Amino acid sequence: MQAGIDRISFYTSRYYLDLKDLAEARGADYNKYSIGIGQEIMGMPPPDEDIVTMAANAAKPIIDEVGAEGIDLVLFCTESSIDQSKSAGLFLHSLLGLQTRCRLVELKQACYSATVGLRMAALHVAASPASKALVLASDIARYELGSPGEPTQGCGAVAMLVTADPAILSLDDEYGAYSEDVMDFWRPNYRGEALVDGKYSTRIYLNAVAESWRQYKEQTGRTILDFGRCCFHIPFTNMAAKAHDRLLRENGIPKEERKAITERQVNESLGYNRLTGNTYTASLYEGLACLLDSSEELLDNQRVSMFSYGSGCVGEFFSGRINPGYRNVIYTDIHKRLLNSRSRLTVQQYEDIFNLNIPTDGWDHSFGEYRTGSFRLAGLQAHKRMYEAVT
Repeated sequence: MQAGIDRISFYTSRYYLDLKDLAEARGADYNKYSIGIGQEIMGMPPPDEDIVTMAANAAKPIIDEVGAEGIDLVLFCTESSIDQSKSAGLFLHSLLGLQTRCRLVELKQACYSATVGLRMAALHVAASPASKALVLASDIARYELGSPGEPTQGCGAVAMLVTADPAILSLDDEYGAYSEDVMDFWRPNYRGEALVDGKYSTRIYLNAVAESWRQYKEQTGRTILDFGRCCFHIPFTNMAAKAHDRLLRENGIPKEERKAITERQVNESLGYNRLTGNTYTASLYEGLACLLDSSEELLDNQRVSMFSYGSGCVGEFFSGRINPGYRNVIYTDIHKRLLNSRSRLTVQQYEDIFNLNIPTDGWDHSFGEYRTGSFRLAGLQAHKRMYEAVT
C-alpha cells in the first residue's frame, strides 16, 4: 500500500463573526459575501490563540488516540510564522509530549507548503516504514479592516498523521506542478496584514490549476471524470467551483453539464470553509476533512483529486485513493461539536480583537483566558512566548 494519511484532524477558533453583521457594518450587500464569494462566517482567534495553539489543538485527538510513539518527523506548514528563527512546531513539541528523537522544521510557500510537507512526510515513512510523521498546517488569514479581502479572513489548523500503511488515504505517485514568479498576494515582514491583487490572483490560480492538470493527465491518462471527488485550495468557496469548472472545460465537458458535475464532485468539501473563512495552508486539507465527514456516500476505494495553490506562485495537482474502513478513524463528531459550539462576536468585539497587537517591548505580559481548546498562549516573558495546557 502507498504511504499517505492515516489520521486527519481539524481545528478552528471558538469565536466567529457572522458576515451578515459585517455586511451591515460596512454598508455592503450580504449577497456579495454569501453568493458572490460563497462565505457565511469567518473564524476569529482570541488574543490567547495563535498558530501554535491551533496546531496543537488539531493534533491532540490524534495523539490521544494513537500516541506520540514513532513520530520522528514533524513538519509545521504556515505563512503566519511567529518567529524568524525558531520553528513554530518546537513550541508545541512539549505540549504534545513528542519524543526527543524527532526532526522538526517549519515550511513556507504561501498556502502551498502543507502539500510539499505531506509529500516529504510520505517519502520519509516509505523509506522507514516503522516511522510516523506529523504534518501540521496552521494559519490566520488577516487583511486590513474595510478592505476587499476582509470578508475572506479566517483561521484554522489541520493535523495529519502520515504512515506507510495509512487508514484513510493512500497517495498516488503522479503529480503535476506549476511555478511562476508573480506578485498576486504577499505579506512583507513589516506588515501584519496581507496585500493581494484579487482579480490577478484569481487568474493566476486558474492558470496554475490548468497547467498542473495537463501534466498530471499526461502522466496518468485520466480524465477529470475518473475521480469520485475533487478537493481544492479554498481561499473562498466559489474559487473552488471556478477552478473545477475550468478543469471540466479543459476536459471538453459541455457548459450545460458542468454545474451538476461540480456539485457532485466538489460541494461536499466546501462546508467547513464556508464556516471558518480562509485557513491558508490548511484550507485544502480542511476541505478533505470536510469531505470525509460530510459525504453521505461511502467513499471506499474512490480516487480523490487535490489541487494545492500558494500565491507567488506554486500549484500542484495530485491524487490519492480512499481506503476501505476510513469512517472508523475520522473525527467527525469532534469537528461537528467544535463548529456548533462557537461564540458569535459583535463587529465591535471583532475589531477590538483585530486591533489588539502583541507587545514587542520585551516586558512581561499575560493574556486573559478566552475560550480555546486544550492549549493556549499564556503570555510573554522577556520576548519569549509562554504556552500552557488548559485545565
